Order: sequence, then structure tokens, then C-alpha cells
Amino acid sequence: MAENLFDDFNPVSSKQWKQQIQYELKGADYNETLIWESPEGIKVKPFYHIDEFEKPISVHSQAQSFRITQDIFVHDLDKSIGRALETLNRGAESIRFTIEDETIDVEKLLEKLPLEKTSIYFHLSFLSIDFVKRIDTIAKSRNAQLYVQIDPIGNLAKEGNWYKNLDSDLDILNTISISCQNINFLSVDGSLYQNAGANIVQQIAYILAHTNEYFNRIATISKPIVLQVAVGTNYFFEIAKLRSLRLLFDLIAKEYDYDLGCHILAIPTKRNKTLYDYNVNMLRTTTECMSAILGGADAVSNLAYDALYHKDNEFGDRISRNQLLVLKHESYFDKVGNPADGSYYIENLTQQLSEKALALFKDIEANGSFITQLIEGTIQRKIQEIASKEQELFDSGKEILLGTNKYPNKNDRMSHDLELFPFVKTKPRKTLVSPIIEKRLAEKMEMERLETEKEAQ
Repeated sequence: MAENLFDDFNPVSSKQWKQQIQYELKGADYNETLIWESPEGIKVKPFYHIDEFEKPISVHSQAQSFRITQDIFVHDLDKSIGRALETLNRGAESIRFTIEDETIDVEKLLEKLPLEKTSIYFHLSFLSIDFVKRIDTIAKSRNAQLYVQIDPIGNLAKEGNWYKNLDSDLDILNTISISCQNINFLSVDGSLYQNAGANIVQQIAYILAHTNEYFNRIATISKPIVLQVAVGTNYFFEIAKLRSLRLLFDLIAKEYDYDLGCHILAIPTKRNKTLYDYNVNMLRTTTECMSAILGGADAVSNLAYDALYHKDNEFGDRISRNQLLVLKHESYFDKVGNPADGSYYIENLTQQLSEKALALFKDIEANGSFITQLIEGTIQRKIQEIASKEQELFDSGKEILLGTNKYPNKNDRMSHDLELFPFVKTKPRKTLVSPIIEKRLAEKMEMERLETEKEAQ
């Protein structure tokens, strides 16, 4: 006969736990000693208890279904095809092609790929009805799952300009929505906000407001919308972020009778990545990928440890892919449907982030909508305010990046190994709005170290 061992123990209330903690503190103030406040204004307690919850939050997030995605920049067509096939043979489950040239032969690019079992994402740097129609034709003829990441509003936010202008860009989207029924054609690039320094509440609210513009302006959306999200290093907060994002997306979509849900493509943030002691980047991306999976991302594309300063290379790709393979097939992250369910801490964070993000979303809508606030510069200013505070914490050593502002290796040299320019690139041009600039925390410190290296040569 089975025994329930927990019957031998009396339940302990949250009040009793707190009394015991206060006793152990020996007179120290409970709130000042053990409660800390996040940049989002959320006060984090030392413990969470069942008697503080009325009912759990219902979020449909299937960790077991996440796909390992590999990024490939398409320049040389034959090399890109070979690389895609090799990547799939080595464990990747989907590919995301970045294409900047609309003359690329997309039919040839996909011809040899096993599309019946491989989902493909297209990150396009241009807006072309004809190019998207060609992809749609392939999707129909081969019954393939193809995602075309088109985001004119994201282009406005990142580059400061529309592809052409607001009316033209959205007319093209509406044409695609009618003529291309076999692909997911709509995407929201929320990674921009995280990489620029927005806090988690801002990220969620801006992604939702960004998406809401499309709900209002696109007549027909017959496939799930892709939300591209960057995942940071605050482990439990990032799990809650993805859960909150899905919860609020469904809440807002319901107002438009849209019940297809969202498709979350998660990638590690660039904001905390470093040029020096670059192997630490692997530790950062591992926990960020873990947060993405546990938070319910549909696909995860890892960032190579050397992505800041090296061009795409086989070794960096293999390491980043293997991190996800280990999490999926050796750590069994794909064996539980909703692994974050039942965690009182994550439930509490999800609730608080959702409430704060929804309030900010409503404020954006009440003050002219997302595009209006982009044009006015309000979104840019608010992100910059938060980013500047975080930069001050990093510069003063209160926010730590190991190997950079804490325990740096003074003998580390990087000037000889730079294939890419790892800092903010300035492109003087006339823009409609001030672009949202992605910037890493360590850039100033790294530039000073590189300058010291050159002087020593």
C-alpha cells in the first residue's frame, strides 16, 4: 500500500516562514536585507508560498515543441545551400536565412532542403511582393512551413525610415496578406528593444503595441504572427517575460477575433555580450537559451560565442548549435510541456510583468499609438532613459559582466582577431525618425582596451 510521506509533516504557512526568517536575521530589517527591486519596479521576495495565490496563471507554452534554429546569411548561394544541408545533418531543425539581395534564386536555395520536416525563416532586408510570392509558391507546391519575416514598422524603428513610406509599405503588406495564403508573412522584431536597453516591461509593451499596429492596419492575417524576442540574463524574469508576452498577446488578439496565437522565435541578447573573455559568452547564451525554452519559445536560434568579432564560421555555429542539442537531448528540456507551471515565483513575476506591461500598452494607445510615439521620439527617449541607468550601473561596477568589469584578464588581446567592427556603427543619413540604437554595455570599456593595445604595439 502506497504511503504519502508528506502526511507526517504539518503544513507551514507563509506567516510562519516569515517569522522564522526574521528570527534568523537577528534584528536586521527583513525588507532592507532580503527584498530587492528590479529595474521594472518589481520587488522580489526571498520566498513565495501557495497561500499567497488564488489560482495559477494559464499560459499555453509547450517547451517540448521548441525547434533548434540555425542562422545563415545568404551571400554565395551554393555555399549557403551546402551550409544549410550540413547544419541540418548535424542536428538543426530549422533554418533562418538572412537575405539582402532580392535577385537571389530562392527556388534554388530551397530545392535540395527537406522542407517536409524543416521549417524555414526568411529575414529579408527589403520589401518585395514578387519575392514573397515566389516563396509562397514554393510553400504551396511542397507543403512547406515557411516564415517570411516582414516588418516595416520594425524597419522604421531600427533604421529610422520606412522602406518607401507608411502607406506604400502597408499596402504591400495587405497585398501579400491576400495573395500569399501559404506562408506566415508577418513578423514583429522585438529583439531591437532588448538590445537597445529597454527593460522587460517596456519590451513586452512595445512588442504588443507594435503588433497592435498591424492588427489595426492589415485586413487579413490568416497565420500566426512571428514575434522575434531577445532573451537576457535575468533567468527567471526572462522565463516570465515570454509567458507574459504570450498571455497578453492572446488577450489583445481576442479583441480582433484573432485566435491563431503567436509564434515566438527567441535569440540571446547582444547587450551583455563581450569582446574580451569571449568564452564567457557561451555561459551567458546557455542560460538565456534555457530561459527561452522554459518560457515557451517555439524556436530558439542561439548566438555564437564569437559573433561580435568573427564572420560566420563553422566552429562558432557548431558550438552554438551543440549548446541547444545538449539542452534538448541530454538535459531533456523537451520532455515537459509547461515546465514553469506551478512555480510560485515565476507565476508572481508573470502576473506583475503582465499588469505593468498592459498598463504601459494602454498608455501608448491612449497617446496616439506606437507609430505616433516613434515619430514623436517618445519610445526612443524612454528606452534611452532606462539604457543610460543600466550603463551607469555597469560603469560603476554595480552591474557585473565577468571578465570585463569584474576579474578581467589584463593579458587578453583582441585587436589582431577582429574580422567585424564590434561597436555601434554610425551611418550618416536623413531619417524620418531617430532610430533605436542597439548598444552593448561593454563597448566603451572595450574601445579603451583596444586603444591601449594599439599604443603598446
